[in-house]
Amino acid sequence: MLQNIFRNIQARLNLLIVDEGGMSTVEYAIGTVAAAAFGAILYTVVTGDSIVSALTRIISRALNTNA
Repeated sequence: MLQNIFRNIQARLNLLIVDEGGMSTVEYAIGTVAAAAFGAILYTVVTGDSIVSALTRIISRALNTNA
């Protein structure tokens, strides 16, 4: 009888360990929020004055080279 109880407990623990119901939805939500935050930070950095002026200088130098 005691052996049956242990088997029952082990079976239930295995179900708890293997059960991943709802995990994918949470992972997608966290990934979406992280991607949006990264996009917002990237947009802020790229549209900043220092980046725009640096890109303008690089493009100007590339176009004004003496060949």
